[in-house]
Amino acid sequence: METAVTIKGQVVIPAKIRHRLGIKKGTKFYVEERKGEIILRPLNREYFQKMSGILKGGGLVKALEKTRREDLKREEEKIGRRKGSR
Repeated sequence: METAVTIKGQVVIPAKIRHRLGIKKGTKFYVEERKGEIILRPLNREYFQKMSGILKGGGLVKALEKTRREDLKREEEKIGRRKGSR
């Protein structure tokens, strides 16, 4: 599959991949450059569950998920305020 970078540096992830990986509006990503390649990892429940096996204790995963929910709520509120001010 092919995609292009916009003038703002944005890249569109093809719909088939977004659906398969459960990527929705507001999904955050971990971005890594490795050997000339760009690696994008969606920061979702599956990612944190996978990573929890290499971290000791489950409290970190729950804390990260809580922070993610709070971030998403704030972003949605921001968007709502912008729409209401038009």
